[in-house]
Amino acid sequence: MSLSPLRLALGLARGIDALNALLGRSLAWLSLLLVLLTSAVVLLRYGFSIGATALQELTLYAHALVFMGAAAWTLQRDAHVRVDIFYRSASPRRQALTDLLGSLLFLLPLCLFLAWSCWDYVLLSWARQERSADAGGLPWVYLQKSIILLLVASLLLQALAQLIKTIAVLRGALPNHLDSHPQEEL
Repeated sequence: MSLSPLRLALGLARGIDALNALLGRSLAWLSLLLVLLTSAVVLLRYGFSIGATALQELTLYAHALVFMGAAAWTLQRDAHVRVDIFYRSASPRRQALTDLLGSLLFLLPLCLFLAWSCWDYVLLSWARQERSADAGGLPWVYLQKSIILLLVASLLLQALAQLIKTIAVLRGALPNHLDSHPQEEL
């Protein structure tokens, strides 16, 4: 028994979905650390008049990681903000066509532009082992800049998964690409 190319592609899409869901759920817990770090910075500064540059920068790093790292998971869950006038009432086929065009015309070009425009920026930071310009700051600015590449890679992978599921809907192999993974609550 041989598997059709579409079934293999859907298996790949499920794998990408699982990877981005794991990344997103893991990063959701980082939000708790973000609250604790922010509280510590405020307490140290206003309660004890102690500046904590490293903690402030760590808060910035965590914030960037939460938002950029979880963008693909948010896309997978169809949870990005959108102005929805016609989409929700459209048939699954029309929704799939809208998503296909949106991915091809907007999401993929955006990801490719981000990859092209930030690649040298990140590599230069790594080559210089860029450090914080502030006294007492963190020595890993290059790691923070690498989060941009995490955003690009995870969004590109999720775009591929979404395209596969959308094509499956258009070919009648899936009833609705958004229903291919049940929505779970945290």
